[in-house]
Order: sequence, then C-alpha cells, then structure tokens
Amino acid sequence: MELAQLEALCERLYNSQDSVERAHAENTLKCFSMNTEYISQCQYILDHALTPYALMLASSSLLKQVTEHSLALKLRLDIWTYLINYLATRGPELQPFVTASLIQLLCRVTKFGWFDDDRFRDLVTESMNFLSQATPGHYAIGLKILSQLISEMNQANSGMPATNHRRVACSFRDQYLFQIFQISLTSLGQLKNDGKMVVNQLQELALALSLKCLSFDFVGTSVDESSDEFGTVQIPSPWKPVLEDSSTLQIFFDYYAITKPPLSKEALECLVRLASVRRSLFTNDAARSKFLAHLMTGTKVILQTGQGLADHDNYHEFCRLLGRFRVNYQLSELVNMEGYSDWIRLVAEFTLKSLQSWQWASNSVYYLLGLWSRLVSSVPYLKGDAPSLLDEFVPKITESFITSRFNSVQAGLPDDLSENPLDNAELLQDQLDCFPCLCRFQYESSSLFVMNIMEPVLQIYTERARLHVPDSSDLTVIEDKLAWIVHIIAAILKIKQCTGCSVESQEVLDAELSARVLQLINVTDSGIHSQRYGEISKQRLDRAILTFFQHFRKSYVGDQAIHSSKLYARLSELLGLHDHLLLLNVIIGKIVTNLKCYTESEEVIDHALSLFLELASGYMTGKLLLKLDTVKFIVANHTREHFPFLEAKRCTRSRTTFYYTIGWLIFMEDSPVKFKSSMDPLQHVFLSLESTPDAVFRTDAVRYALVGLMRDLRGIAMATNSRRTYGFLFDWLYPAHMPLLLKGISHWTDTPEPC
Repeated sequence: MELAQLEALCERLYNSQDSVERAHAENTLKCFSMNTEYISQCQYILDHALTPYALMLASSSLLKQVTEHSLALKLRLDIWTYLINYLATRGPELQPFVTASLIQLLCRVTKFGWFDDDRFRDLVTESMNFLSQATPGHYAIGLKILSQLISEMNQANSGMPATNHRRVACSFRDQYLFQIFQISLTSLGQLKNDGKMVVNQLQELALALSLKCLSFDFVGTSVDESSDEFGTVQIPSPWKPVLEDSSTLQIFFDYYAITKPPLSKEALECLVRLASVRRSLFTNDAARSKFLAHLMTGTKVILQTGQGLADHDNYHEFCRLLGRFRVNYQLSELVNMEGYSDWIRLVAEFTLKSLQSWQWASNSVYYLLGLWSRLVSSVPYLKGDAPSLLDEFVPKITESFITSRFNSVQAGLPDDLSENPLDNAELLQDQLDCFPCLCRFQYESSSLFVMNIMEPVLQIYTERARLHVPDSSDLTVIEDKLAWIVHIIAAILKIKQCTGCSVESQEVLDAELSARVLQLINVTDSGIHSQRYGEISKQRLDRAILTFFQHFRKSYVGDQAIHSSKLYARLSELLGLHDHLLLLNVIIGKIVTNLKCYTESEEVIDHALSLFLELASGYMTGKLLLKLDTVKFIVANHTREHFPFLEAKRCTRSRTTFYYTIGWLIFMEDSPVKFKSSMDPLQHVFLSLESTPDAVFRTDAVRYALVGLMRDLRGIAMATNSRRTYGFLFDWLYPAHMPLLLKGISHWTDTPEPC
C-alpha cells in the first residue's frame, strides 16, 4: 500500500460520515494494530506521513501492540527512545490529539517496562529536559508527559494483571510522585505572574498536574473518579514539609484569585484535596492548626469578596471545599481558631443565600448542609468556653431550607420529572440526608416552624375537598407543598438523636408533627381528592405519606412502642390514637386505599406493598396485623374485584410482592385450615382455567390469567420458610392442580414471559 493511499484511508477512518466506508477503512488498516510485523511500518508512517490522521493511526496501533502483545525488551526500549526523540523534534508542531496519543503510548511503554529495565524510569528526568527548554511547546509537552504518566500509573490496564499494576503504582508513588508534585508547584510559581495566552495554557497544564498528584490512589482503594465523594487523602509522610509550608496552600488560593474558569475551578479542586489530607501527616497540633487557620482565612476571603462564585462550577467546587471541613476537622478545633466567629457567620450567610438560590445551587447545597449537620452533631462533645454560635445560625438555615422547598413548588417544577426530587428518590435522599440533625438541634423552634407552615396549607387542602369543581393547577401546588412537608417530617422521624431536648420532650414533638400528617391522611382520600388518583401531584403526596409511615413504624410501632408512652399519650389527646394497634390500623387503612384506588401508578403500588411487606415480616408487627379486621379481609379477599391493580398489566410484577406478603401472614398462623380458606381466591382462578376449552387456551386472555396466577403462586412459595409451610402449598397444588400447570407449559412453551 502506498503512503498516499494509507493517508486517504486514515482520513476516511476518522472523518467519514458513511459507516460502510468507515468500516471498510477500519478493516483494511487493522493489521497495523494486530500484527507485530507492522511495528516498523508504524515507525515509517510517523517519520514520513503528512496528515495527522495517519500519525494517529500509527500511534494508536502501537499503543494496542504494546498493551496486548509481549514485545521484546529491546524493541520496547527502542520504541521508548524513539518517542522521546520524536516528541522533542516534532512534538510542538503536531496536532494536539496526535501529541496526546503519542504521550499516552510513551507512558504505557514506560509502565509496562517499569520493572524490566531501569532506563524506563528515566521518563521523569526526560520530562524535566522538556521543561528546561526555552519554547512553550516543549514546556507543555513536559507537563503533559508527567500528567499522563500519573494517569497511566493510577489506572489498571487490561494487558497487566492487577497485582503487577499495584506493584508498579506503589513503586512510582514512592520514587517519583512527590518529585512531580514539587515540579508542578515550581511551574505554578514561575508561571503565576505572566498573563500571556500561551502562559495561560501552561498554567492550566500545571494546575492539572498538581490535581493529578493530589488525586492519586495512594493506598490502592480504587476511588470512583466519577463521584464527588472521597475519604481522607492519604498523602505519604515524605510530603510533610511541603504540605506544612504555607506557600503550598497559598499558591492555589492565588491561582483561584487570578484565573478564570475552568482554571479557577481546578485550583479549588486542589484545595478540596488538600483540605482532606489525613490528620496524622502533620508534625504536631500546632502545624495542623496553622494549616486549618490558613484554609479558614483563604475561604473567608472568598466568602467576603464572592470572587468567582458567579460561575456555577466554581460555586459547586467551593461548596465542596466548605463541606470538607466537616470530614477532617472537629468543631472544637474550629471554635478555637482566631476569626472563627466571622468565618462561621460568613458560611451561614453563604448557606442562606444558596438556599434562596435553590434553582441554581440545588446540587451544591448538599455539601453545605452536610457541614452544618456535622458541626451540630459535635456540639455535645464541645468543651471550653469558646462559643460555637450554632444556636444563632442553625435555626435560620433550617427555616430557610423548608421555605426553599416551598418556593421551588411555587416557581413551577422542571419539565424533566427525573430532576424533581419529589419524583427522584436519590435526589430527595441527598437533599434530606443531613436536614434532620439540623432540625433536631433546636427541635422546639424547628418543629413549631414546620407546624406553622403546614397548617394553613392543610386547611386550604381540607376546604378544597368539599368543592365539586376544584382548581386543578392550584391543587397541584398544594399537594406538592404537602408532599415536601410530609417528606421533611418523615426525615425528622428517621433519626432520634437530639441535643438540648429530653427524650420525653422529643417524643411529644414527634407526636405533634405526626398528628399533622395523620390529619392529612383523613383528607387525602375524601371529597374531591378521592377523584385525583390519576394526578401526579396526588401520587407524590401519597408516596410521601407512605415514606412517613415507613420511618414512623421503625421508631414507634411494634417493639419500639413500649418505650414511647409520651408519644402515644400526646397522640391520644390529639387524635384518640392511644396505642400502636390503632396506629397500625391507620397505616394498613392507607395501604389498602392505595392498593384499591391506584391502577396506573406502579410507584405508589410498589411503595405501598413494600411498606405492607415490612409490617408483615416484622415479628411484632406481623402478629399485630393478624388482629386487624382489615388484614383479615385482605387475606380472605385478595381478588381483582377488591384490588384492581392485580389485573393492570403495568403492575403485573407487583402481584408477586402482594402474595409474598399475604403468604407471610397466612403462614404466621401455622394452620392448614386457615391456609386452605385463604387460598380460595386462587382456587377459583385454577377452576376457571381448568374449565377453559383447549380451543381457546391459546388466547391472550388465558395467557395473561395463567402468567398472573404463576406470579401469585411464586409470591406464596417465597413466603414458605419451613418444611411445614412448604408442605401446605405442595399438598394444595399436588396432585389436584398439576394437570393445569403441565397444560400451560405444553401450550405456551414458545412464548416465554420475563420474571
């Protein structure tokens, strides 16, 4: 093949819009990456080709050869030496994507040969030769080589066993990573005061190199790089002098101040990593306190000036930086710092402003709430006279958070439902995760605020129930506000730790909040609201109520109820619910209402069934359920006439959970007679199918009935947890109903149904 032909094929491979043409080019050129005999031809292409796509082919082919084949040591050394010289002579004039590919190849050869020959380890020295040259192009290549080398050492490769990778990574970490970090700091210092465009590019590379060093997997924990979360950064001890040198932190604060995004964001990312350095790295408490004081001073300046925070990425990263204070520093350390009162006041103001700008900062507030939550949880361990000032700021933050959730509803919901926390359990969890600790810090005032903000909305919702033709849009907003309040109360009940409030007082306040939700339940399924089961906002509200019941059950129903006399005393005064059996009846009533009224909402049905199963499978609550008339009715009448969701195709998988729960309840009584009578609804289905003529057995109606029956039986079978209970089911099925099962298999073998 002539070089010109190869260049044309490479052009098609990387640029053609025609998939057939691209596939032909790929098939023709794959020999360069699969056959080791073509390695010399790859070098020829690098030396003589004129198009960047041909160079890219040669580089990527060599990368695959090096990764997937065991090449001779001499050949690998030759490739390594050739690449160093090639980048030195031609590197600055190449297209960036070609340079990046060649550097990746060079670093891959280096890593794979790390223990084969000491010459491979000279790459750091060779990179410094690039940095010492006068041209910006060579300087950039030097920084890129070091950055890519860290990336290569930090990730496992398919061509290298995991144990070998870790050995190489540890050797590299111990011998060269600290040196590279020092090179990055030196470069940042040299480039700091030069504002030329080319220098801006070098600053970006130097910052990226520092971040790569600080993000290295020092102890082999394989941190998920796509996640914002990571633990303590395990910086090795030899780095101590540089970390304790105040100029190290300051260089990144300086770069944040003098650069624009995305450079300023990378400077903040470096600070986030430095703020997470392990406590034991520092020489003594004084050195650690000095480091913390510097962090507080730097963040205080940013809070005062607001510089760079108009950029969303900077804003998010700065919230992460503040959030790291909760991970690595105790409240007792913070309050003893000079300037703490100003710093905590500025952080509080920043948090309040973030909550008010919920549309813009919704993904960032999580870190701020996490910081406040950690500070609050440390209050009981705070010694000394230094004031924490949390009493002043936390209630304001709590109230602002609740108000912001209301405002988000009033302003209108996002078009994409997955971005609405009320429709996205993960987002909702993130937003409410840290909130309960803040709420319980000053529980009396916080709970009073929740009740005061809920009561007018509940009153309006109660009045709307009496209307014959309600304003649908108005009701949507009301129901979404109530959903938020119910989720907030549920989150508060999820934890029981409380500072500055006795257990008895806490239970009374829990009862006050719970009573509001229980009052709401009486309204949600009455009047005009009973016609709104198809509305998304009604479904959100009912899911919130079920979540409330889940958390309430864990804290106050069953075994826990013995220790909750104050709560039930107050609920008795407010609603006449004086024990857990009455409360359990309310919960089951709501579950049954949802199962009867929802046929189109899988989420509500699944949520209701999940709660029902939790109650049935609990030792104490399961026994209590069997005393309730509602539960007795379910066990005896589990038919589609009473529970329409059983014939809704979208809820077909929910049937198994439903019957799994019924099975739990049936087998809890351990009575063959009770079992047989409880299986009557399924017996009728069997008899109906058994009497179906063969001529119509292949219809969709029969198939759906048969599949549904099998799902129901699967649920019952899952609940058989002993030889005895399994015997109940087996004796009921065999031999009486086996002919139908065999008939179903023979008629429908060619139409499998997913489980």
